[in-house]
Order: sequence, then structure tokens, then C-alpha cells
Amino acid sequence: MYLICLSESYGHCYEMWLGSKGLSLSPFHIRWQTSLFNRLFSRCARINPHALYLWFTSGLVFGLVSMCGSVVLLIRTLQQTVHQMTSDHPQGANQQTLQVVVPGINLPVSQLAYFFSALLVSGVIHELGHAVAAIREQVRVNGFGVFVFVVYPGAFVDLFTTHLNLISPAQQLRIFCAGVWHNFVLCVAALCFLFLLPVFLFPVYYTGAGALVTEVVQGSPADGPRGLSIGDMVTGLEDCDVRTVEDWNSCLTIHTHTPQTGYCVPTHTLQPSWAHGRVYRRLDTSIECCSNNSLTDLCFSYTKLQEKEYACLPARKMLSGSRVCRSNADCLTHTHLDTDPDTHSPSVCVTPSLENQTRLIRLTHPPNTQMLFVGYPPHLQYAVSLTNFAPRFGFLNLDLPVVMETFCKYVVSLSGALAVVNSVPCFALDGQWMLSALLEATLVTVVTDRQHRELIGFFLLLGGSALLAANVALGLWMVTAR
Repeated sequence: MYLICLSESYGHCYEMWLGSKGLSLSPFHIRWQTSLFNRLFSRCARINPHALYLWFTSGLVFGLVSMCGSVVLLIRTLQQTVHQMTSDHPQGANQQTLQVVVPGINLPVSQLAYFFSALLVSGVIHELGHAVAAIREQVRVNGFGVFVFVVYPGAFVDLFTTHLNLISPAQQLRIFCAGVWHNFVLCVAALCFLFLLPVFLFPVYYTGAGALVTEVVQGSPADGPRGLSIGDMVTGLEDCDVRTVEDWNSCLTIHTHTPQTGYCVPTHTLQPSWAHGRVYRRLDTSIECCSNNSLTDLCFSYTKLQEKEYACLPARKMLSGSRVCRSNADCLTHTHLDTDPDTHSPSVCVTPSLENQTRLIRLTHPPNTQMLFVGYPPHLQYAVSLTNFAPRFGFLNLDLPVVMETFCKYVVSLSGALAVVNSVPCFALDGQWMLSALLEATLVTVVTDRQHRELIGFFLLLGGSALLAANVALGLWMVTAR
């Protein structure tokens, strides 16, 4: 088909050309619709009629349960948000089940590809459920499409409204609930795949040997010639064994919330603090006894004759091979081998004299020498990216398991979120049509006037919409305010 346009009708012809391609453009919105997948939907709807009936009936039950559950979850989330807003010391903001996601604020730019691709997949599976359920209930599907609103992708199906209005409320519920049902199934499937990923990748990747470094932020405390490098296997943080990334996070949390670890060093290496400069007290009342120009020495405290003493020691030399301790008693059974193999020196427990939240941590990553980290432990979580999967062969990519794992986590989160949000009885969401069909199925004998039923539905939708809007508005405020 060819379009011949006069110069004065170029705009109209452009719209006709877009329409012929199934495209629609409007401010902040791009939409594409096609009927190419209708035959695929029809084939899926004829696979096994009885099994599909049970499948979509299960979806109906899940949809009704999730409608109630989503309202309870939104009320609880709103209560948590209000509590955090009114509290002087808000905590647990990242522990909420539902969170508003704003790219570039609480979603790193490096994760945008995962976010948008997982969102699109979740949307397509959602609409696939609607389309197959509709054809099974003898409702014509006009077409399937995808859209981009601002920057967020999504999908939709166009159903023939006349057919939809002729079927029973139970049949309508199977269609309307199919989307959230398929999102739930996708969420469970991605979660299972995530747990079974070590089994699937076992022939080419192994786990349990440590946390493998896949990225080190340039200029971070973990960077440098004696820091961590891509491909290093971290096996321990002080006396805390690291076998997985979860162990790594757990060990960092332990070191963050427990006092600084001490180390057993030979007593003859301790020199009076005045030999290295004047001892002074920092603003947080901790003691510094080394020169400000020293890059290798640290100030350590120890107990001698019931009195606290301070000594400036070369950190790497003193801590190499030293075991951890909490008091001098832990070092009584430990003798430090001196340079002369025939002599042994008694040891004493020395503790780094650091600022309140600062910690000295030794990272073990064989065969390299231990890395010494001085700083706030959570900073290591941002400085280093790790994975549980180590390749069995040198030519394998370190990032492949990370990509698969991260994508599955986003699918679990976003598909689950779509199931919850679309279940809410809210205008313009699946919950609106689910509620309408439910009221028609249950109240027709109690409230015989259709207008009264619609009025009841309107007020319920108004409450659900207000609840969702309040969560989104306050969630956005919390994200941007922080």
C-alpha cells in the first residue's frame, strides 16, 4: 500500500503511516500494537482445555486472595512510611516489602538494563495470561502491544469489549485475574531458578570456595597494588570465614557492630609512644600516637601492669601471621617466633586505636598477602563486587553468573510487585475489573439494583486508589528527601 500526500496534508499522512504500522505517538508515550501474535495465543488456549480450566480457576482464587492481601500490605507499608517520617531516628527503610523505585536515586544507573528488561518481561507474561484466558473464554483478542511511558516499558492486550460483557462474572474473573496469576507464577519460577542456579552451572562454575571479586571501584579503599583485584578469591575477614557473598556481608556486619579486634604481637617490638611523636586525643576522645605523615604505621593500645599504654607500630609487619585476641589472656598460650628461630618472645594483645566507627580488618585472598583495610566496614560493600561462582576454565566469563543472578532477582522483585499492585482495587488497574466482576458475582441477589452495586464498587475503588496514591506519594517523598 502506497500513500500519496499533498504538501498541506503531510501531518495527516504521517499519522496514517503510523497507524498502518500499529504505532501511536503522544507526549511521553510511544505505543505499538499488532495482531501477529493472535495465532500464538489461540494455539496456547487449545493446548489442554481441562488443564487450562484448572489453571485459570487457580488464578481466579489467587487473584481474589491477592486483592485482599495487597490492600493489607499497602496499609502496613503506609504505616511504616508514616512512622519513618515522624521518627527522629528512622530505621528499616530498606526493609519494606514495597518501595518506590526512581532510576538514578535509589536505583543505580548500572542496574537500569536489568530493571527495564525485567519489567518488560514481567509485563509481557502478565498480558500473555490475559490473552490466553480471554481466547479460552471465547473473547476475541484484537491485538497485543508494547509501550514506553516516559522511560518505563510495558505491555497490553486489546480485548473485544462486546464479547467481554456477554460472558458470566466468573469467566470475567478468570480473564482479569490471569495477569496477576502469571506474574506470581513467573516470580516463583525465577525464584526457583535462582536457587537452582549453582546446580545448572555446576559443570562450568563451582561455588563454596569463597567470594570471587568481579569488580573493584577505582580509587576505593580496596584498590591499589596491595588491595584486591578482579579474579581474587576472598576466603576470610579476620577470623570470620567467607565461603559465599552472604558470608562476606555477614562478616562485615559483625565487624561493624562489634568492638575492634586485637592482635597478639611480641612484647619486645613495643616501643614507647613518645619515640614516634606526641600523643594526642582526637575529637571523638580516641588516642593517636603516630605521626600524621606516616602511611604504614598505626597507633595501638595495650595493657601493661593494669595500665593502658600506646605504641606506634608498622601495621603490616606486626599483623602478618598474628592471631586475633580480646585480652592478654588470649595470647598467653601463644608465643611469637622471632627472627632467631632459637628464641621465643611472649606476646601481648594490642588493639588499634582508631576512631569510633573505623575498623582495621585483614582480608585473606590467597595466594596473595593479606589486604589491610582501615575504614568504615560497609564501605567495602560499595568498593567491591563479588560473586559466589568461580569458573572452572580460564576462558569463561566471570560476569555471566552475575548477569543471570541479577536478572532473576529483578524478575522476582518486579513480577511480584506487578502482581501486588495490579491486585489493588484501583482505577485503571486490573483490580478495578476484578472488583467489578466480583461484586456482580456476589451481590447480585443482595443488592438487586445495578446502579447501587456500581456505587459500592466506586467507593471501594476510590479507597483503593487513595491508598495506592498515598503510598506512591509518600514513598517518592521518602526517596527524594533522603
